[in-house]
Amino acid sequence: MDEDIITGIFCDVDDFCAALEKYVKARLLPNEQAGAWFPESRMAPSEIMAIAILFHSSGYRCFKWYYNDYVVKHMGGYFPRLVSYNWFVELMGASLMPLALYTQRSRAGTVTGISFIDSTPIKVCHCRRIHSHKVFEGAAKRGKNSTGWFCGFKLHLVINEMGEILSFYLSPGNVDDRNRAVIDRLCRDLWGKLFGDRGYISKELFELLYLQGIQLITRLKKNMKNVLMDIGDKLLLRKRAVIESVNDFLKNICQVEHTCHRSLVNFMVNLLAALAAYRFLPRKPSIRTEGGKGLALILG
Repeated sequence: MDEDIITGIFCDVDDFCAALEKYVKARLLPNEQAGAWFPESRMAPSEIMAIAILFHSSGYRCFKWYYNDYVVKHMGGYFPRLVSYNWFVELMGASLMPLALYTQRSRAGTVTGISFIDSTPIKVCHCRRIHSHKVFEGAAKRGKNSTGWFCGFKLHLVINEMGEILSFYLSPGNVDDRNRAVIDRLCRDLWGKLFGDRGYISKELFELLYLQGIQLITRLKKNMKNVLMDIGDKLLLRKRAVIESVNDFLKNICQVEHTCHRSLVNFMVNLLAALAAYRFLPRKPSIRTEGGKGLALILG
């Protein structure tokens, strides 16, 4: 892995953890345990978070192989205080809170007035093992999308035309894409035009977003009357596939989806680290104009 990538990710994470530690310690109650905001370990929280994020950019499919065969053997110079694999997995669970704050706040994209919304299934087991699967019992639910039934969660995303993730929301697999709580969370800080597929067609949803200064634009169903649309909006709607490309990057490059998790906490750490790793990719799927001749979909 490139030295500049390792150094850049660690420095960014370390700066965030230093600011978070200062903020937390200033607000802890004055007792004998003040300052213990993270489990005692010879590894710093920023090192643990950086290794978890780097895994999703490494190409490894198994974290145990990645840690024992790559991190221990080749990255000791960057992380001289490495611990055993079993203890590192325990520390990863403790890093859920700072990693969630880092992913949500520190690496957010820029709202430009052009946004795309979609959801993608996160499967936790094969459909044949739904009844025997116990790890996510009570959390994961059965859902259905255009490819069929699945058991797991839905990752709802909003991106801009540059492929940057503006907001995300994780819900059980049976939650409708038009759910008001999901839309309120995703579109809290948005403005301008929001492009989605036919699954977001809803008069109530359109009116709700319109009152917030957001214009929802979707394709029409076959049984709906045709309406006039601005040529610019029509071109952008045709390029809605950019968010499908982002979902593909998250699943096949950043490995946001696994089916071998042993706890809900480690699943959440894996998901957040994958989202953070995506935001460090040098090239992302994006839409841009080519010499004023129209819009083109550029894949990183």
